[in-house]
Amino acid sequence: MLSFLFRTLTADSQRGAPLFDAITATAREKHWYVEGTVPDTIDGRFAVVATLAAIVLVRLEQLGQEGNAAAVALTERFIEVMESEHRELGIGDPSLGRTVRKLVSSLAKRTELWRGAAAGERDWNEAARESLYREGVSAEALRHSAQALTSFWNKLRAADVDNLQAGKLQ
Repeated sequence: MLSFLFRTLTADSQRGAPLFDAITATAREKHWYVEGTVPDTIDGRFAVVATLAAIVLVRLEQLGQEGNAAAVALTERFIEVMESEHRELGIGDPSLGRTVRKLVSSLAKRTELWRGAAAGERDWNEAARESLYREGVSAEALRHSAQALTSFWNKLRAADVDNLQAGKLQ
């Protein structure tokens, strides 16, 4: 575990798991990669997972103290899963910490981006472009992804903390 990097992580590895699992299931939906043309690669899939997680974190922040506790749990689960996945990819101890820190930093940047979009301070389509795509994207694919993220956001806004913690994003 990366406890040497993140000393405040809890010992409960299942904390945040239902919510993270629901985010992962949403990120696996084919429309992101077909209609949305996000590259179906490790980096592309990470972009979708991190984008959805960032949007959920923004929503949880809006839900007060209970939401903040759920956001911490989700972030902890994100870190744990990223570490585990990268170990499976063969990334060893000398570079694992640096790699996971970069992934967590990427999540933090996306969360800040979506905070602005949710507050109306940033254009939602441009936030989708910046969050999901490294290179150019067609207007049609961007429109699809932005609409899918808007729909996802609207579902989150209708959910309370208990449902979100249980992984009920619908």
